[in-house]
Amino acid sequence: MIPSAERQEILKHKPATLWEGEPRLGSACGGEEIEAAVAAMRDSEDVGRGFTGPQIQNFEQAFAAYIGTKHAIAMNSAGPGLDTAMRWLNLQPGDEIIVPAVNFVASPLAVAGAGGQVIWGEVDPRTLQLDPNDVERRITPRTRAIFPVHMNGLAAPMDDFLELARRHPHQKHGPLAVIGDAARACGGEYKGGKLGKRGLMTVFSFHTMKHMVTLGEGGMVTTDDDEVAHFVRASRFYGFDDMELWGSSYVMNKVQAAVGLVQLGKLDGFIAARRRLAQTRAAMLADISELSLPFEPADCLHTYYLYTCLVCKEWAGEKRNRLMKMMDEVYGVRLLVANPPAYAVHHFLRRHTAGQSLPLSEELGARLFCIPTHPAMSDEDNAYIAAALIESIEALR
Repeated sequence: MIPSAERQEILKHKPATLWEGEPRLGSACGGEEIEAAVAAMRDSEDVGRGFTGPQIQNFEQAFAAYIGTKHAIAMNSAGPGLDTAMRWLNLQPGDEIIVPAVNFVASPLAVAGAGGQVIWGEVDPRTLQLDPNDVERRITPRTRAIFPVHMNGLAAPMDDFLELARRHPHQKHGPLAVIGDAARACGGEYKGGKLGKRGLMTVFSFHTMKHMVTLGEGGMVTTDDDEVAHFVRASRFYGFDDMELWGSSYVMNKVQAAVGLVQLGKLDGFIAARRRLAQTRAAMLADISELSLPFEPADCLHTYYLYTCLVCKEWAGEKRNRLMKMMDEVYGVRLLVANPPAYAVHHFLRRHTAGQSLPLSEELGARLFCIPTHPAMSDEDNAYIAAALIESIEALR
């Protein structure tokens, strides 16, 4: 922990940047991205800037090589990627998909939108990832898939879910599908490989807040399954390539893809910067009894999309909120709660899952908060945020 005298000196230098728990631009863009976008625009003057062209193919091929999958299919957002993943399952009334409750709303909404029934799962309080032991208790003859989210930059335990899927097959469809949501974890690693290889398919986001960006929105679906890849490609543009399929327009344009290819080349550097900040921060925040810091299992590489902490149980709710208020009003640092149980914040999901209640997830939702992290954050700003947090905690004791 930073000694008191040192903290006072650090706090004299307030950051010029208003750091938020989830910064509005998650990566960093420079001249290379601008040049790539302009070049793609100029290349398109006679043929249009739509969904065909070498830029998109090059981006898809490079992303597939980076992840280690046979296929990568570019989308205009992660949301349509999640929707398409659920539509692949051809869900029937009563079909169940197990989804973590401590979660952003995107993946459970994709389940409900495709006609499935969301079944909430508890998370491991140390990792905030869907808990395989809890998942096994919730599997029924109606379960079709396990839908883990690589929450806040850390890998979910995919091999455990794949083993559950093998041991509890659906009577008609065989082994359960395991589909990953890696919107917040692009570039993360699990057991020596990049996230996106294990499971039937994985969906990534290139939204403006994410690790790498494609001009505000964008996404990718990775898979080694040829049939899945064909379905996703056809579905993203009105069912063309397979006139038997329903589809809509979920295409990425070539200017976005050109920028994405540049960002992909920088991704590992962005993550290295986040990890260095996180490791330095962990040393500065060590030994604070009221605080639990992010945990990184030995077989994972955490990307620290969000630096997620937990206050002690006694500080849950109102006192956690007072801490966040003090950080904002006194020190100009905005913390974020990401995420409380999705059914607690989204009325549609609450109605859709009426009667389901997860005590542990609700407790964790009242204790968690995220500290700003960004690859462009300076060491000085990182120290200021840590010093401000320690001061705030000491003031609230």
